[in-house]
Amino acid sequence: MSTTYGTFPGSRPRRLRTTPAMRRMVAEHRLHPADLILPAFVREGAAEPVPISAMPGVVQHTRDTLRKAAVEAREAGVAGIMLFGVPEEAKKDALGTAGTDPDGILQVAIRDVKAEVGDELVIMSDLCLDEYTDHGHCGVLDSEGRVDNDATLERYAEMAQVQADAGVHIVGPSGMMDGQVGVIRDALDQTGHEDVTVLAYTAKYASAFYGPFREAVGSSLQGDRKTYQQDPANLRESMRELALDLAEGADMVMVKPALPYLDVLAKIAESVDVPVAAYQISGEYAMVEAAAANGWIDRDRAIMETLTGIKRAGANMILTYWATEVARQL
Repeated sequence: MSTTYGTFPGSRPRRLRTTPAMRRMVAEHRLHPADLILPAFVREGAAEPVPISAMPGVVQHTRDTLRKAAVEAREAGVAGIMLFGVPEEAKKDALGTAGTDPDGILQVAIRDVKAEVGDELVIMSDLCLDEYTDHGHCGVLDSEGRVDNDATLERYAEMAQVQADAGVHIVGPSGMMDGQVGVIRDALDQTGHEDVTVLAYTAKYASAFYGPFREAVGSSLQGDRKTYQQDPANLRESMRELALDLAEGADMVMVKPALPYLDVLAKIAESVDVPVAAYQISGEYAMVEAAAANGWIDRDRAIMETLTGIKRAGANMILTYWATEVARQL
């Protein structure tokens, strides 16, 4: 074996991978429980939690089990909980009026969680009409069955007010209507809710990965949402949406889904000085769980790898259905 200088590598990056302690010491990115937000569904009238078949381990909560889930998340160190209401089918209508009823399921759930954990867990709410409309769209329809952007904004302003009245800390307008952040910010400020934060769903794509979520919220969707959610082919469009949301007063911005759009997430994270969130959505969750159930991948490692990838791409906060489980491990 030759010992002539230059026969062997002059640089050996593997030295920094030799032991778990070494790898931990030089890790460039670390997950922390405070990075995580737990999305949670609460079903009106449910006497027992209702399993979501496409999302093993996730349920539509009763009011009581939602309170318990909030306490468990707080105790694990999770930063926040994002609430989605699932109304009784009979209460759905064309305008989604259950979404602006002060006694609607989401507003009741906000008050329940607020009473249970106070300000020790950031309480967030989905601000959208799709759960409450009989047609399943995120807005009001016009006479030709198209989503009426400006009529929908009026409904969003009402939703913001009732959710803030219920005690929410952060509203998350997810409908992708033009001008929604500005209208919601104005509505909050004009009703004495200046401290309520707006998390803008800045880049929300028309994704195939939402499939399991439709079951989770009991969606009545007819057709698709391609006229208001973004085309998966586009990146510059997201940057335009970002500029508009920030100009309208967004306090934080989000990319959804996460894994198929890590390039979008990285671009946005490099471009802003506000916190950036990413939503690891139902289809991402379901794929890992299904592959793990078939013995094809190591479940725990895959979960950590996907979350670390989202963090590495620039997310300050990650909405994930594994939030409490992962926070306990961390």
